[in-house]
Amino acid sequence: MFENKKILILGFARSGYEAAKVLIKRGNDVYLNDSKQEEKVDQAKKKELEDLGVKLIFGSHPDDLLDASFDYLIKNPGVPINHKYVLKAKELNVKVINEVEMAYHLLPDNVSIIGITGTNGKTTTTTITHEIMKKAYKDKVHLAGNIGYPLSSIVNQVKENDIIVMECSCQQGENFIDFHPHVGVMTNLSEAHIDFMKTYEHYKDTKSKMFENQTENDIAILNYDNSDVMDRLKNIKSEKKYFSTKEEKDCYLKDNYIYYKDEKIIALDDIKIKGMHNVENCMAAIMVVKEYNVSNEIIKEVIENFKGVEHRLEYVDTVNGVDYYNDTEATNIKCCQIALNSFNRPIILFLGGLERGQDFNELTPYMKNVKAVIAIGQCRERVEEYAKKINKDVYVFEHLSDGFDKTNEIVEKNDVVLLSPASASWDQYKECEERGAEFKKKVSDLKHE
Repeated sequence: MFENKKILILGFARSGYEAAKVLIKRGNDVYLNDSKQEEKVDQAKKKELEDLGVKLIFGSHPDDLLDASFDYLIKNPGVPINHKYVLKAKELNVKVINEVEMAYHLLPDNVSIIGITGTNGKTTTTTITHEIMKKAYKDKVHLAGNIGYPLSSIVNQVKENDIIVMECSCQQGENFIDFHPHVGVMTNLSEAHIDFMKTYEHYKDTKSKMFENQTENDIAILNYDNSDVMDRLKNIKSEKKYFSTKEEKDCYLKDNYIYYKDEKIIALDDIKIKGMHNVENCMAAIMVVKEYNVSNEIIKEVIENFKGVEHRLEYVDTVNGVDYYNDTEATNIKCCQIALNSFNRPIILFLGGLERGQDFNELTPYMKNVKAVIAIGQCRERVEEYAKKINKDVYVFEHLSDGFDKTNEIVEKNDVVLLSPASASWDQYKECEERGAEFKKKVSDLKHE
């Protein structure tokens, strides 16, 4: 299918780079275009592709590059859906796909794909699922997708009857044609990425595409408690199975335990990652691995030891009876609401960062357990104003490290110290992971004082 074709890859990044390597080695005529200036891209990867024979065009998107002689346009997931090449390709009847769709057609026969998507929780669910499957099936299991490993990067490692655990994003779903998982998960649906997808309806369409491609022999694992999930996927062909925290479905809660069918799997008290949303993530993962006959012992062992995806409501450590959680990925109000809703104990909250006009008032219904706010970053004065308005103690610092030192003076046993800033980090850091790493180092230093 992808041999001796003329193919334009739009976007360098990880998926474009991996796709180019796979395609050029199969005898295709491969062009790769990126608007970044040539000197700003990874020079080692650039030279590698040049040496393989990929034709690289950097710095702009020339109007005359794409014409009807191309067989495929492979779009990086981050490229806008209304990019001029995408629109032109449709006019010219050049197929627009993405790296996942391409790699899917190059996989060996009888490979089993687990595809996990949803608005929230997909990375956590994917990670738990992968860890359980890896424990059970060792080297037969591979991790790929939106979690950071393009499917193209593992095509040559996957053997017949292997299992791939994939996180699938809406941006990837936009250009799915045939791709579908044998076991698919929809964690939940709510409005997100509207700036990219333009409308909520279109967003739901892209999230649903991989389920609509499923056959009667496939499984769809769905969140019964989410009305948009239930409505949007009610007519798919695959066998539907449900998890619910409110009703007894295939996976459910009873007496503070997660049950699968009539089997008691794990006590909620034994799950380190906090919040009902994470209970749902665990339930989805349990349902997936049960399709592969994984034992309750392995499931319980992995979930009990799972501390969370790094930087996403990640349990860091307990020091002197105080629990520290790093949720630096909470760069918006919604994520902070979820974090605050995850604890029924006193919270010292780190709030603030880049000034983007975020409305902190939307946090108010979730602030009941917050005993003090550490206002940090560029918008710290607005955070201070908000905290005072709702009668919370507030301490103002430009830098996280100074604010952390203050927590040592006011924290008490059984408190939670939570970095969930509801703000991007670009006022002080290149990426939010740097902010989380600094928080974790402060916790580590405190433990070893």
